[in-house]
Amino acid sequence: MPGDEQAVDSRTRSPVHVRPDTPAFSPAAVAASCVGFVLIGALQALYGPAIPALRKEFGLSPSAAGLGLSAHFVGGVAGVLLFDRLYGRLGNRQILGASYLLMAVGAAGFALAPNWPAALAAALLAGLGFGGIDYGLNQLFAVGFGHRSTAMLNILNAHFGIGAILGPALVGMIGSAHYPALFLGFALANLPLLLCLKGVRDLAPEPADSAGADDGRALGRSLGSVLAVFVALYVLHVGVEAGVGGWEPTHLETVGYSAGIAATATSVYWLMMTVGRFLVAPLALRFSAQTIITVSCAGMTACLLLASVPALAPYAYAGVGLFIAPIFPTGLPWLHRSAPRARRAGALVIAASMAGGVAAGPALGKAIEASDVRAVPLLLGGVSALCLAATLWLVRSTRAQ
Repeated sequence: MPGDEQAVDSRTRSPVHVRPDTPAFSPAAVAASCVGFVLIGALQALYGPAIPALRKEFGLSPSAAGLGLSAHFVGGVAGVLLFDRLYGRLGNRQILGASYLLMAVGAAGFALAPNWPAALAAALLAGLGFGGIDYGLNQLFAVGFGHRSTAMLNILNAHFGIGAILGPALVGMIGSAHYPALFLGFALANLPLLLCLKGVRDLAPEPADSAGADDGRALGRSLGSVLAVFVALYVLHVGVEAGVGGWEPTHLETVGYSAGIAATATSVYWLMMTVGRFLVAPLALRFSAQTIITVSCAGMTACLLLASVPALAPYAYAGVGLFIAPIFPTGLPWLHRSAPRARRAGALVIAASMAGGVAAGPALGKAIEASDVRAVPLLLGGVSALCLAATLWLVRSTRAQ
């Protein structure tokens, strides 16, 4: 049919023509996807506040209690890679449905686990579903809304931030001793979302501008190099994100702020990340992904340098949250346009971003041991400068010939 968009039937792998104006999601499915991201954000954020109760219940050391979140992240990386293998072989509804069920079963298992090994196994299972939801929805939003994909991805990922703020707030309200009720509640909240999956188009659409494209035509350098730099950008910027979130309170207390102010400033940092994604959504309809990410990396670097000035530090960290917000969701459509045939590239960078979050803590800790806590913003500023350098390289290398 002339002018139709070509997609691939996820069961038969045969070409299927889909009208360009056929939505990838119904309005109800879009809303359910945003709720799904609230849930995965909340679930990830519940492990930390639950640590005091976990230590008391299972007799754990601090490091052992922290393994709950590590197991979740390991499951998340495995989930991304597993569901990437299934993407295009199973329908999108099946992949997302299985992911919601895995996360629900894992969260419920963590709440009801009789011992710590069982709890870790449940956290791994929940992470597996988490990774499938994170990968599946990011992948579909990146290609399913045409020129609006960047804006929609920012809105989707902003809801992750809402969940990340909501989870600890609920723990604070009811107390960490009642963490099983929260995990059970979030497990049950996954189930109604299954009813909205019928509004997801059960095809694997290609990027709108990829029909007949050649991976290398739009690339100034080899595809492998471009993908490697995209991976580096994602690892580094998630390292900055996790580094600020983990070390901002300690740095602010070291330079003279009270514990209360330091904690509040860190909450504002996460809030600004959420606000930033909502704010950039309309901008994404007017400016290219390259422009948005370049400005974001430059602003993030400048704010981290300003954070080394004690009087400016709390405000500068809020600025970091605002500028870093669009990088993750805005980079995915850019990646898909740059390498439309390299479908596994999306899974690679999402898995890399999770690995970056896991590695950031130990790596930054070693760097601080070799210097001083006061050097935190400068150390992170150096990493942010590498993000900016990677972005500028990608802008040159993915420019159409």
